[in-house]
Amino acid sequence: MAICTYNARTLASDASVEDLMMQARKIKYSVIGLTETRRHRPLHAVFDTGEELFLGTCDSRGFGGVGVLVNTNLAM
Repeated sequence: MAICTYNARTLASDASVEDLMMQARKIKYSVIGLTETRRHRPLHAVFDTGEELFLGTCDSRGFGGVGVLVNTNLAM
């Protein structure tokens, strides 16, 4: 099991989420913990590649936020 952390800086837009997914496919991981996601609405996305993305929300000032990217193909 490979556990990683990633300072996302922002995952507020669809383009930034897509960039994260492209970067994550370059490494072998089971779980990536995400910080500073700066999302105002929670997100749960399931990708056809077997990855699931869970993003929480930031505070009212736009700071913080955490999330998890799980590679369900490798998780046991």
